Amino acid sequence: MLTDPFNLGDLIDRSQDQSRTAIIDLRVPDQPRAYTHAEMDRLSGGVARYLTERGFAAGTRIAIASLNRAEYIACYFGIMRAGLVVVPVNIKLPQDIIDFIIDDAEIALTFADAANRGRFAGRVEVIDFDDDGPSGFHAVVAPSEFDTVVPGPQDLAQILYTSGSTGRPKGVLLTHAGQLWVLKAKAVPPEMAEERQILAQPLFHMNGLIVTELIFLSGASMVVMPAFTAAAYTQALAQYRVTSVFAIPTMFARVVKELAVRDDLDLSGLKQIVLASAPVTLAMIDRVREAIPSATVGNSYGTTEAGAAVFGSHPDGIPTPPLSLGYPIPGSDVKLIDGPNANEGTLLMRNPALMVGYNKLPEKTKQVMRDGWYVSGDVMRRDEQGFYYFVGRADDMFVCSGENIYPNDVEKMLERHSLIQQAVIVPLPDDERSHIPVAFIVPAADASLTVEEVKRFAIENGPAYQHPRRVEIRGDLPLAGTNKIDRTLLTKRARELEESGQWSK
Repeated sequence: MLTDPFNLGDLIDRSQDQSRTAIIDLRVPDQPRAYTHAEMDRLSGGVARYLTERGFAAGTRIAIASLNRAEYIACYFGIMRAGLVVVPVNIKLPQDIIDFIIDDAEIALTFADAANRGRFAGRVEVIDFDDDGPSGFHAVVAPSEFDTVVPGPQDLAQILYTSGSTGRPKGVLLTHAGQLWVLKAKAVPPEMAEERQILAQPLFHMNGLIVTELIFLSGASMVVMPAFTAAAYTQALAQYRVTSVFAIPTMFARVVKELAVRDDLDLSGLKQIVLASAPVTLAMIDRVREAIPSATVGNSYGTTEAGAAVFGSHPDGIPTPPLSLGYPIPGSDVKLIDGPNANEGTLLMRNPALMVGYNKLPEKTKQVMRDGWYVSGDVMRRDEQGFYYFVGRADDMFVCSGENIYPNDVEKMLERHSLIQQAVIVPLPDDERSHIPVAFIVPAADASLTVEEVKRFAIENGPAYQHPRRVEIRGDLPLAGTNKIDRTLLTKRARELEESGQWSK
């Protein structure tokens, strides 16, 4: 494993065997395409050489807009190797927000697939991955060696835009040095080179990028899916003998449901599952363990603004409790503020991975950066052994009859019910009580579940003010572009159901 990389785009240890498989690309599912580490090295080198020969100045912003594929990864690394700044764009965003990002980031060129080319064409030059003509990606980018640019200590590597669910997205400015610190802090063991991961979460999200970076840093391999569907993902886990997974909890909620109706899949090769980027419940962990007994199930935490290396194992070797995020790692300072006591409050973080700021938003930056600390907006609890637990988002909290309700608390309680696969709580405005909690419930496979059972279980297992006053029982939950549950859409759905009186009875 490469021990001291200097550019986030160059994580390849060329002293190791480069003939090992790096990527199995399932863009065309029945025609998988394998790439070795050597091939990916030369393809990303070709991207860097093409951009350099085009004369783009250091720091120029280059976008990528595509479903997951090998060319995306080559561009991600190649742009940074050339000393330029990569901007992975969320292709699920509406056109007006795409246009905003083009202007806000000052995009000079975009690499895109055919489905997304038109969203940029006319605004900025586009190199199309799927264009077989003389101006297409494979015609203009020739795999080659390239002397990677050495960035300065504060040089930007990438700009990742937030989801923008509450307005225009903010461009998070991240440096090479900061993101390389994250990878080093992850302390990847040498044996990771033998692992095979899978990537179905989008590459415009930090979760997917961290997985990809760790694969290349360790010399391991991964199966790359263009996007997530439960059936195809679960099939790939078995077919390609995936050994380790770093994913989003909502993805595995759907995997568990898929496994309940499939008895022909062997997932015994899967040894480790790490869930991150969204809250996880104990019931969810138990269901994953039951469905995939060969694998350990862990919980992880990170943010785009402050990196994915915050918590780890306890220095005294104390086992991490199932729902805990872990103990602060060396070099990652954390503290809790604005809570009822010293062991609960909003999490602040300080480490070398902190963002430079939000692009062109100095006032927004000041709101979340206080004297070198990043204010996460995540409410945490610390136990007597120093382990941290996620309570909820400060901005998700709502008040019902004078009581503070954190949706995650209610969801964890509801998912203890044996017939409830997933639960989501959102607030519904109420004239008398400010807001009331309402629930969207996905039953376990083949389960018969009533609204009264849901309400009764909530009242019997939690404070009365938390119980959902309305319930919709549904087959699935909508996902946002990042594969997290789309709470904004469900909040809108709640208001529509209230107006129409069509809640489940």
